Amino acid sequence: MKIGELSKLSQISIRMLRYYEEAGLLSPKRTVSGYRQFEIEDIDRVKLIHKLNNAGLTLKVIRKILPCWQYQNKKFSPCKEFKIGLNEILLKLDEQIQLLQQSRSHLITLLEEN
Repeated sequence: MKIGELSKLSQISIRMLRYYEEAGLLSPKRTVSGYRQFEIEDIDRVKLIHKLNNAGLTLKVIRKILPCWQYQNKKFSPCKEFKIGLNEILLKLDEQIQLLQQSRSHLITLLEEN
């Protein structure tokens, strides 16, 4: 299928699909005339990429963990790369939470001074 059809079926924009390809997350074959040729499995793949990205994983981390996805079984089996990537995200979230808690404390202090 061509990129436009993949976009319609996956509900992911053509621009985003091209971005995923540039990031090394998609590797479509090319026709003789140079058109991208996607497989039916790519629908689930781009939906998974989009879902993982919305959950806070970077495309770099997603690229590492995509081999954990078993397309033939349509299931996700956490592999070492996934666990490492998830731990990286959790550490960043913990740092952000700590900064937000500090900001909150500062704001409370300002309110109490008045």
